[in-house]
Amino acid sequence: MFVHSLTIHLFLPSHSLKGKRGIVKSILARVRNGFNVSAAEVDLQDVHGEALLGFAVVTPSRAAGRHLLERVEEWIAEERPDVEIAAAEIEER
Repeated sequence: MFVHSLTIHLFLPSHSLKGKRGIVKSILARVRNGFNVSAAEVDLQDVHGEALLGFAVVTPSRAAGRHLLERVEEWIAEERPDVEIAAAEIEER
């Protein structure tokens, strides 16, 4: 059993916390439904132009978990061109 996590730091096109919340909730819900991973906003909740999102998955193989989280990152970049990915890091635990 392998546990992988992905942390993504995003720059958002929002000028209020309400605008940010709409973007973040949309991304998290669509990733949860599309990729069957755990997802949450893990930091920077009070910063309106940035978000730190975390995703986690448990898989039977090392390669499968890493590949799935790489697909999540690619999906965010493709589906949300208005959002800039500043940093992304995949860890295995």
